[in-house]
Amino acid sequence: MTKTVLITGGSRGIGRATALLCAERGWNIAISYVGNKAAAEQTRNDCRKAGGECIIKRCDVALEEDIISLFSVALDAFGTIDAVVNNAGIVAPAQKLMDMDVERMERIFDTNILGAYIVAREAARHMARSRDGKGGVIVNVSSMAAKLGGPNEYVDYAGSKGAIDSLTIGLAKELGPEGIRVNGVRPGIIETDIHASGGRPNRAAELGPNCPLGRTGTAEEVGESIVWLMEDSSSFVTGTLIDVSGGR
Repeated sequence: MTKTVLITGGSRGIGRATALLCAERGWNIAISYVGNKAAAEQTRNDCRKAGGECIIKRCDVALEEDIISLFSVALDAFGTIDAVVNNAGIVAPAQKLMDMDVERMERIFDTNILGAYIVAREAARHMARSRDGKGGVIVNVSSMAAKLGGPNEYVDYAGSKGAIDSLTIGLAKELGPEGIRVNGVRPGIIETDIHASGGRPNRAAELGPNCPLGRTGTAEEVGESIVWLMEDSSSFVTGTLIDVSGGR
């Protein structure tokens, strides 16, 4: 039976890599994007070429109504959702906490925390057996920043990902009896566009060699971990956070 996965922030980076890996397995894929429609369309086309059906939907995860609409569109297209990858997130330019204004922090927390919690809520509402669902999988994309703290750069971002770790652990216990597994991945220094959006496009190249494995990671390597957590081969894994960080 063909699986259906919903991926927030699926047009680029880790979300895109995960979508393509799912497509290679013949899954149905619904991806959200917020600003770059062309990238989302390219990912959709590449997924279809790889063997999976794919739809795209604009969604600002800081807005509850956008998230509800995203799930509705995915369900209309595919009839069900078997797995959700809670991936959408943002970072702001490197700055010390003492210099951050409240608007920046609100933007980070609204997207990375509140948005992720609402996505998880909607996934649970659809999948829970007590609500006539058939169970499923939620994979939350956190960050090694949750462990390392992001000092002098992104303490706000790090804190938002710490909340994702707590969500993963608590929700796994809450939803286990509902037939829903909840896990997370914590990427380290990965070569994606997020570094440029934070004002340091060369950050991965600068920091990657300092990892024990001596290099940056790829979005595909993170995607492989996410896909494994959605597959039946991880059927007894829940409440777990996998560090994909090269030992950092």
